[in-house]
Amino acid sequence: MPKVTRVLETCIHVKDVERSARFYESLFEFTRMDSSERYCAFDAGGGSVFLLFQAGGTGEPVHIVGGVIPPHGGSGDLHVAFSIRAEDFAGWEERLEKEGIAIESRVHWDRGGNSLYFRDPDHHLIELATPGIWPSY
Repeated sequence: MPKVTRVLETCIHVKDVERSARFYESLFEFTRMDSSERYCAFDAGGGSVFLLFQAGGTGEPVHIVGGVIPPHGGSGDLHVAFSIRAEDFAGWEERLEKEGIAIESRVHWDRGGNSLYFRDPDHHLIELATPGIWPSY
């Protein structure tokens, strides 16, 4: 049986791609790999791609040189978790405070990991998580 090796891309839908792109670039120092009015693709570390799509902008197929990207979408307050090192947890608390970003919740998990939760400009729930929150992480 063929196996999945990891999640490659995660995407959220935003009202203003450029505004959200600046938020993620500023806070996380993500590298913008490609962008347009319709989307922005970031290198989110470890071979992961974090995508921002214009809300309502992916309802039609997109024809590219190599084929067709089928329509897809997402709405509401979505959730994304980014992996952080345990020793950086306090530094992230300080960084969020310095940036004026309210921490909505802190969780200490039974396995020993910790999470910080906050909202992005589109009210998506963003989590910064240390190892120990899942058996596989």
